[in-house]
Amino acid sequence: MVSEILDIYVDEVDDGTEELFIGFWPIIKRVILLFLPIWIILIGVSIGLNMFITAVLAGLSVSVVIIFEKIKIRKR
Repeated sequence: MVSEILDIYVDEVDDGTEELFIGFWPIIKRVILLFLPIWIILIGVSIGLNMFITAVLAGLSVSVVIIFEKIKIRKR
C-alpha cells in the first residue's frame, strides 16, 4: 500500500495551474502544505521543544504532504 501511495508518475504530477481559475484559497492551501515542515520547526523551537523531536515531527509532516498530494491526484 505504501508503494502505491508513493508512486508518483511524471505524467500525473499536478502543478496547480488549473486551480488559479478557481480562486485564492486553493493556492493558499497549497502554500500552507508546502511550508508545513518549516512552520513545524518554527513552532517547535518557539515553544521550547527539543530540536531532535522538532526535526522528527517536521520530517513526518513531509510524508503527510506527499500522501495528501497523491490522494488528490488519484481523485482526478
